[in-house]
Amino acid sequence: MAEKILIKFIDGTEQDFPKGMTLIEIITRQGKTDQKHIAGKVNGEVRDLSFPMSESSEVEFISIDSEKGLDILRHSTSHIMAQAVQEIFKGAKIAIGPAIENGFYYDFDYTRPFTIEDLETIENKMQEIIDRDYPFVRDERDRETAIKFFQDRYEDYKVDILRELPEEKVSLYRDGDFVDLCRGPHLPSTGWVKAFKLTGVAGAYWRGDERNPMLQRIYGTAFPTPQRLEEHLNRLEEAKKRDHRKLGKELDLFSIQEEAGSGLIIYHPHGALVRTLLEDFEKREHLKRGYQIVKGPQILKLDLWRKSGHWDHYRENMYFTEVDNQQYGLKPMNCLAHMMIYKTKIRSYRDLPIRYFELGTVHRHEKTGVLHGLLRVREFTQDDAHIICAPDQLKNEIKGIIDFVRDVMRIFNFSYEIELSTRPQKSIGSDEDWENATQALMDVLKETAIPFSIDEGAGAFYGPKIDVKLRDSLGRAWQCSTIQCDFTLPERFDLTYVGSDGERHRPVMIHRVILGALERFLGVLIEHYGGAFPLWLAPVQMVVLPITERQHAYGEEIYHVIKEKDLRVEKDFRNEKLGFRIREAQLKKIPYMLVIGDREVENRGVSPRTREGNDLKFMSLEDFLKNLKPEMIF
Repeated sequence: MAEKILIKFIDGTEQDFPKGMTLIEIITRQGKTDQKHIAGKVNGEVRDLSFPMSESSEVEFISIDSEKGLDILRHSTSHIMAQAVQEIFKGAKIAIGPAIENGFYYDFDYTRPFTIEDLETIENKMQEIIDRDYPFVRDERDRETAIKFFQDRYEDYKVDILRELPEEKVSLYRDGDFVDLCRGPHLPSTGWVKAFKLTGVAGAYWRGDERNPMLQRIYGTAFPTPQRLEEHLNRLEEAKKRDHRKLGKELDLFSIQEEAGSGLIIYHPHGALVRTLLEDFEKREHLKRGYQIVKGPQILKLDLWRKSGHWDHYRENMYFTEVDNQQYGLKPMNCLAHMMIYKTKIRSYRDLPIRYFELGTVHRHEKTGVLHGLLRVREFTQDDAHIICAPDQLKNEIKGIIDFVRDVMRIFNFSYEIELSTRPQKSIGSDEDWENATQALMDVLKETAIPFSIDEGAGAFYGPKIDVKLRDSLGRAWQCSTIQCDFTLPERFDLTYVGSDGERHRPVMIHRVILGALERFLGVLIEHYGGAFPLWLAPVQMVVLPITERQHAYGEEIYHVIKEKDLRVEKDFRNEKLGFRIREAQLKKIPYMLVIGDREVENRGVSPRTREGNDLKFMSLEDFLKNLKPEMIF
């Protein structure tokens, strides 16, 4: 009689099974045959369903609908794509092919560029491989044997990866004749892939280093069902329509011109106005919360950047210049000048907390390949603040920032998620300071009952941080707000305050942004709203549209009355058909069109029309303006 082992499931139930039974056999015995569970966690370690159970264990099955399940599905599909490419394009070498948010990619080295037309051919071959229903088979080998295996296949990039791995044992996965270096896990077989689509082709340097060969990257996505894939593809199409670079040009908001330089934004009148409205909103909200507005210089002596640690840990992202034989660095951050302000006088515990706020323009040396419209630039302005406080004030200040973030995100109709990032390998400061800073952030999140995840090793080089990731109207995540807790720079710059005991003490500094970089936030807003800004933020709030020349005099009167109320109004008196002018105003995303005909002149009113095409009832101008107040939050 076969030896039995005890399996404890995540729901608390327990059951005996024969030793050696695989996870997929256990699933089948439990009557779960719908291919919903695609892998398992055995005592916390993720395993393929082909994994044989050799001892009593705790088991949790991974659903294809879960985040981990989707990663497994997409990574398995990336293997199928790589297999298809190598079957079609003989001699193509494979590099890496991970799952990413909402999809996957694989990098290839091939003699000619792949085209969009190639994607359909690759998809057809992928479907053939799926229909063959090859099992994904795990093969564990020692590292040197694996190196020899891939050398024999002329897979240089796999050999390169293997030579840098510290492990003596590695795993390979085979499906059909295709073999790849991979940690796994994978789907039980290729036939478990039900819905996929290749979405694009791009270039990518090997290991992200422009000194290395340029590879070709094919992007794709996969979902558990065709319906979910279709929904995702529809969102991608909507995202293309909302692309801030496209809308920025159509709405005449900004431009990026190579003659001026890559990653440098030139704001046109409407774009500069929207940015100014955001800046005015920021100033008002910060002043309400006890912040003091300050401003630091664009360049600071190199000695200060050495003292802060930026020279050792951040100089590859900085620009430098020389003035009067003295080296200077263009600021990539605003914190140094804020600490210099603090140090201009002796501070008492009664002065704390001090909250310095600056709409600070900074410069960072970004590689050309990562520049992307407003979202990744070389010059940008942060809504940057530094709070210098006593250690016992730290938690309250963090809570205040989180409340600030919550209030602002509600105004822009963003949902958000929170992530706590801990100490990176490359960092400054003592273990004790890092532990205290990390614990303070974690305590506040727990005390306020805010759900959060932990991103190990992703903190700033001087302290841990809370990152707030916005979710826009299409469900996409964007990193904007951040809260960084810093015990280290106050030590390096010898910041002190006089305590109630008359002795000098060391304060703590919080680095934080709410919107983040205004350029990035504006790009996110454009896509979030599809260019249709809310009334308070729209560069043009309304346009006056007389039907014929007979109404021009009254149209002028209406225009000037609105203008005197500090509202942003335009007039369109061109000799064009009304429908044409309405359509043009809608394309410009102007919130309201005030149509004026003979009835409006005779009855001294307006007939408003929204950019969505809704005709509102005839009303007096006074009533119309009064009805706008709920939309005019600022």
